[in-house]
Amino acid sequence: MGHHGWQGNPPGAEDQARRRLVEAAIACIGRTDVSKISLSDVANEAGVTRQTVYRYFPSLSEILRAVGQAGADEFAERMQQHLAACESPAEAAVESVVFAVRTVPDEPYMGLLLQAGDPDFFTAGSTSPAAFGLGARILRNVPVDWRAVGVTTDEDLEGLAEVLMRLFISFLQYPSSPPLTDDRIRSLVRRWVGPALGGLPPRHGEPDDLTQGPPAR
Repeated sequence: MGHHGWQGNPPGAEDQARRRLVEAAIACIGRTDVSKISLSDVANEAGVTRQTVYRYFPSLSEILRAVGQAGADEFAERMQQHLAACESPAEAAVESVVFAVRTVPDEPYMGLLLQAGDPDFFTAGSTSPAAFGLGARILRNVPVDWRAVGVTTDEDLEGLAEVLMRLFISFLQYPSSPPLTDDRIRSLVRRWVGPALGGLPPRHGEPDDLTQGPPAR
């Protein structure tokens, strides 16, 4: 690698260069809306030319997608830890949605794109085949009997992951007013997704029965 640019501290390998550019993009996003960022901004932040950025990321969309994916593995590990205590497939599905809704906005990478003023960048990354594959991997590692509820193939798991991810994205991008509590989200997902995974909806009169109306504020 050349020794010019990079603010006098050139990276030693290609993956380091890509990481530095992603960090530069994150810094830019922290100061302004995604819609106002250009590859020139990223290049200036990293101390390189636009041609250098193009060498690693052919478009702004590519580098923003890398921003969203930067913390995906760590996020997946923490979600798996959260879901490890689930005792049934239905409970795992419900808790995956609640965990994502409450955690993603504070993620140092994915949360930046969600809050940056152009949610389409976040949605595009979260509804990609790679994202659904990651979701399926998370579900596969939850210690519940998926086969007992008819989820028997990788395609089944990816389909379930897609439904759950599209669901939590809708909660994030179109929040209710007033905001839903965690228990309210659990009630909604349990009632309408739970039966497909062998979980029974709450019986009439139970605290989280949707016929009871919204929780008191």
